[in-house]
Amino acid sequence: MPNGILLALIAYASYSGSDAVIKSLGGQFTVFEIGFFATLFAGFFLFFTRPAGERWRHFWRMKRPLAVQARAFAGIASGVLSVYAFTHIPLAEVYALIFLAPLLVTILSTVILKEKVGPWRWLAVIAGFAGVMLVVRPGFRELNLGHLAAFVNAFLAATSVILMRSLAQQEKRTSMLGVLVGYGLLFNGLGAATTSLTLPNAMQLVWLAMAGAFTACGQFMQLLAAKYAPANRIAPTHYSQIVWAVILGALFFQEYPDWLSLVGLAVVGGSGLLTMVREEVRLGTVRWNPFSRTRL
Repeated sequence: MPNGILLALIAYASYSGSDAVIKSLGGQFTVFEIGFFATLFAGFFLFFTRPAGERWRHFWRMKRPLAVQARAFAGIASGVLSVYAFTHIPLAEVYALIFLAPLLVTILSTVILKEKVGPWRWLAVIAGFAGVMLVVRPGFRELNLGHLAAFVNAFLAATSVILMRSLAQQEKRTSMLGVLVGYGLLFNGLGAATTSLTLPNAMQLVWLAMAGAFTACGQFMQLLAAKYAPANRIAPTHYSQIVWAVILGALFFQEYPDWLSLVGLAVVGGSGLLTMVREEVRLGTVRWNPFSRTRL
């Protein structure tokens, strides 16, 4: 179980690196162009992650093709919306809205995967939602399509995690990654061709390759994490991107959250830590039990 948590942390750190690179490319390319080249390079790096005993040419052989393709479509739509959000609003605000995904994963995991979720974890996700509201503050600041894109992305990301969890023990890794990359290239390629297609220069290609490499690492690690931990255990690791949002936003984009936003981010992070600690107590892997008088 701890291995799954560590792999998920690495996955989200990699995604944060890709998000920062994509944000830096905003204004230079359309959403579809960034998606196409990032997917192209991600597919290139993922090509070398084939597990022993699997063949890429057999990726289309699936036990549950509809579920695999649904996960791919959710991932593609999530990718397009995240590119739009990251190139239009600050990193911290994008992440705050995307952090709704773990809350949705917890809800969906009880409905779809029949995983048990105790009252402390429900309290944690409610606190996380309150923290998101402190960061975004709807009604007190101007919201635009970037915020809407990030919100819809949260739901799609949660759907993708749930589907990936349900497929992890049944489908080949090559099937889940091959379908995702194939559809991503087709969808973004058509979008770029029908809008405007700008060929990147050498330096831009390097940045796009970096975005693809980070995305490939994130996809690979997330798939492995889903095999070692339940969906509602992986969900809190998403909150680790809070640190990356503040650091990357300040270092590279001069985005400095105000004190209320920092409080909101801290609440979101605290709710994630509460979820993880409560689960470790339940499993008996920590000695001190602050929940000794409570029931799961």
